[in-house]
Amino acid sequence: MNLSNHINSAQKTFLEWKKVPFTERQTLLLKLADVLEKDKEKFAKLITTEMHKPISQSIAEIEKSAGMIRYYAKAENVLKPEKIKTEFDVSEVHYDALGIILGVMPWNFPFWQVLRFAVPAILAGNVILLKHASICFESGDAVQKVFKDAGFPEYIFQNLRIGHEEIKEILENPYVRGVSLTGSEKAGANVAALAGKNIKKSVLELGGSDAYIVLDDADVEKAATEAPSGKLQNTGQVCNAAKRFIVHQKVEKDFVPKFVAEFNSYQPADPFKMETKLSKMARPDLADELESQYKKALRNGAEVVLALERISESEFRPGIILVKEGNPILQEELFGPLAMLMVGKDDEEILKLANDIPFGLGNSVWTKDKKRAQFFIENLESGTVSINKSTSSDARLPFGGAKSSGYGVELSLHAIKEFTQIKTVVGNI
Repeated sequence: MNLSNHINSAQKTFLEWKKVPFTERQTLLLKLADVLEKDKEKFAKLITTEMHKPISQSIAEIEKSAGMIRYYAKAENVLKPEKIKTEFDVSEVHYDALGIILGVMPWNFPFWQVLRFAVPAILAGNVILLKHASICFESGDAVQKVFKDAGFPEYIFQNLRIGHEEIKEILENPYVRGVSLTGSEKAGANVAALAGKNIKKSVLELGGSDAYIVLDDADVEKAATEAPSGKLQNTGQVCNAAKRFIVHQKVEKDFVPKFVAEFNSYQPADPFKMETKLSKMARPDLADELESQYKKALRNGAEVVLALERISESEFRPGIILVKEGNPILQEELFGPLAMLMVGKDDEEILKLANDIPFGLGNSVWTKDKKRAQFFIENLESGTVSINKSTSSDARLPFGGAKSSGYGVELSLHAIKEFTQIKTVVGNI
């Protein structure tokens, strides 16, 4: 593949696109949402075929993507020059589009991850090159066609069927001004190093091992019933899924049986059936890794609450392990249908358990006490804190991580400014 041709075409498109008024860009976004939703069943089947997500969840992914696009299509123009009062005639802050932005995107949400990065960047006046996960190249092609069918300029969004080795060449090109990556900590570190070496803006959304904290004054019934879906959506292959269920010792005996019973109701089945809640993992090597982590946790003292049972090359009956502080598995992300259960004696110990990991994506706290909730809001080290609900992303709210879960923001009005250059204009006229 001649990457220079793709980059040069993108640059020519950028020079014109950045001049298009904000409201005209939004009009095209409305058409984009319509095109996407019109063929949602077709796109959902493509997702399920490529990475095995249950079809109902694939449809929900397309619907959520369309909703997010409509949010931006109606959003306030936060790129208007900001006037600052000084002694000068003119004191303004402008936001200029950067240019070509590379997206390095994962397989677990083949449409949502791509579009939630691309849409605000394009609305800001940038153009996109996509390096998608290799198992989702057809999803990448489909997204490219959706932009074309909506009437966007031809080279505003290009899906490049390339491997990781080509990322270096792209980021070394002077026309490429930034990169957004969603993926593993290792992948993020490598791409951020390349971006830094070439003085390019980067946004990283990396792994997580989010805590689902159930205090002794919580609605235990509701917390236990909702907990499994917070972990097992997309067969547990979600960065901000609940992965560590930290329960106050006073409600352990009440919470755990309800949690286990509901968790056990998720059993692998045909992903193309609407009633299926759990499917096989995206690739056999990912299943190998999860099984290896399970055995490692047990070797280091974890106890089986519900056995993780491998029933095929890529399928598991979901499992739960009781893990104590100090187990090395707590420093890793479990990406699949395996949950960790922990027990804390009080709020301070529970907070320590929640924070004592490298990651900080999104934690959930269940309590009826506003003062206790505020304690966790102020002290949890994560990009999101959810109260009496599972962690999830929302187009209206900023989404990003702390610590090794990355930096930068996706979604909300904040994301529109992520790939812009702040320009100060000051003086007398």
